[in-house]
Amino acid sequence: MADPSTYRPAPGSIPLDPGVYRFSDEHGRVIYVGKAKSLRQRLNSYFADLAGLHPRTQTMVRTAARVDWTVVRNEVEALGLEYTWIKEFEPRFNVMYRDDKSYPWLAVTWSEEYPRVFVGRGNKRRGWRYFGPYGHAWAIRDTVDTLLRVFPMRSCSAGTFKNARAAGRPCLLGYIGKCSAPCVDRVSAEEHRAIADDFCQFMAGRSTGLVRRLEREMSTASANLEFERAGVLRDDIAALNLAMEKNAVVLGDGTDADVIAMAAEPLEVSVMVFHVRGGRIRGRRGWVADRTADQGDDELVGTFLTQLYGAAGELEVADGEVNGERMPIPKEVLVPVLPEDADVYRDWLCERRGARVDLRVPQRGDKRTLMDTVTRNAEEALARHKTRRSGDLTARTQALEDIQRALDLPEPPLRIECYDISNLQGTNVVASMVVFEDGLSRRSEYRRFTIKDVEGQNDVASMYEVITRRFTRMLAEQEVLRSAHAGDDGAPGLVDPATGRPLKFAYAPALVVVDGGPPQVEAARRALADLGITGIGLCGLAKRLEEVWLPEEDHPVILPRTSEGLYLMQRVRDEAHRFAITHHRTRRSHSMLESVLDDVAGLGPARRATLMKEFGSVSKLREATEEQVRALPGFGPTTARAVLEAVGSAPTREVLNTATGEITEA
Repeated sequence: MADPSTYRPAPGSIPLDPGVYRFSDEHGRVIYVGKAKSLRQRLNSYFADLAGLHPRTQTMVRTAARVDWTVVRNEVEALGLEYTWIKEFEPRFNVMYRDDKSYPWLAVTWSEEYPRVFVGRGNKRRGWRYFGPYGHAWAIRDTVDTLLRVFPMRSCSAGTFKNARAAGRPCLLGYIGKCSAPCVDRVSAEEHRAIADDFCQFMAGRSTGLVRRLEREMSTASANLEFERAGVLRDDIAALNLAMEKNAVVLGDGTDADVIAMAAEPLEVSVMVFHVRGGRIRGRRGWVADRTADQGDDELVGTFLTQLYGAAGELEVADGEVNGERMPIPKEVLVPVLPEDADVYRDWLCERRGARVDLRVPQRGDKRTLMDTVTRNAEEALARHKTRRSGDLTARTQALEDIQRALDLPEPPLRIECYDISNLQGTNVVASMVVFEDGLSRRSEYRRFTIKDVEGQNDVASMYEVITRRFTRMLAEQEVLRSAHAGDDGAPGLVDPATGRPLKFAYAPALVVVDGGPPQVEAARRALADLGITGIGLCGLAKRLEEVWLPEEDHPVILPRTSEGLYLMQRVRDEAHRFAITHHRTRRSHSMLESVLDDVAGLGPARRATLMKEFGSVSKLREATEEQVRALPGFGPTTARAVLEAVGSAPTREVLNTATGEITEA
């Protein structure tokens, strides 16, 4: 670890202004980002007396090799810049709140011609309308099933919708009255969108007006002796009332608020948020984070507010609907303790929302009672997380220690990179690079390679090329960082100061794993040796007997079958294989389609790309109709017929399914 005195700024060189500072390690990776009213006072506290610092802060200061700062005009700007850098660099010593589970949300695909409603999880898309998150998927599915009786909008997948349209008859939901069947033109696109809009209005909390409208229509139908329609409307009103009862009213004044509570321990902190809209609990969400610094409850609340609402101003928000990754900022935010400089956070929230936001601690009444309920939920979430994580954390630590001992590495391999080659009889040769940090996959660091200099099926030469290209890039980017750090300003972490682009390859792994045996390991060793790179562990994992091969060794290392280290290496190798196969299949499908379309007159690269995006393979394009091809942008009747004639005359390729013995055409 570095001696903090070697990179401590010269006395008087740190400004007294507010700003944001960042600590970076010897590789240029940002490991901590913080903000301060006075940069000089805050940074001097890190170097004055190391013994007086929290143990984790001591570790951070000793791990760092450089400190930089940026001066801003005021504390509100510092808050925004701190959020931006934490989101960009993901520093390992910052408190990073992670969901304790994946909560479901309700989505309406508003940007589609016929909007669809469904319950999902994970990332969200712009242009769609989102409601939630909700505590239980089954509960919201039950609510949607009830509401489809009143608002019969589309809920089927794109494939089901296309099949029904092609067959000319709707699915079961269309027959039982839970879908208006736009697939067979029972309603127009405008009429279906009106139904979907009513559904969204109800989910956004504007239910009273809808119920009153239905009651008026029921009275009118009854007065006109349309008793059957009046009975249907009566049942619809009962269904809406049932759905409204499932969202209990907790605040009688129709409050829009986020109620935030926290359960903190010396090593971890759990945060729970209840989203209250119109006085009803519309959803809840929980996060768990490691306490990586000596922070009080007020600092933890401030950090959480920054991460929760940092992107809210960037979202498309309409009437309580969430069209992005985070909930919009409500009128009122209730917290267990006010953060330090609460006025700064209040001004920042108002700026993000574009309207007044009340940030306060509830003292009495219904809001205080709800805060106590949220606190109990946070405590239970932390207890569940500790039970789950104890096994995970112990297993990952044990796995890294097992690998360190087996491969005789100087320290546990906190960053592992694995490489795999994929091809089909020497065609479309590709390679994959996957990254695991602290025993967990880091998908943002995955990379694909297309082999350029090797002809035919030669996994050894391909491995040499991939390792050479990856580490040549590492050396080049490290040189960029060294040149930048030689100046006065320096680069903020692994970022090219000239272009502002992240230098993803500049960070060296502790261990390189190749999929294969001694030949592949030797190819990787030669590549590293030719580049003059030392200090990086290297091994190969042969799939047949799960043998671990080291460079220039005649016998493999055999890890016990129950070893956590072997299990981790298998996961790394299998992930690299999956990633390579996926890339290879994509390139193979595209190349087959491109080769068939090469001789079609008037078909340029742009329209070939359109065909590949829509159909993806020769077999799917062969099944398409002329109308489907003509519907694509840039295609007329002549070009569409030429394309279908080309794929129709293309020779089919027989493929043997080794599992079933069946021969199919590709």
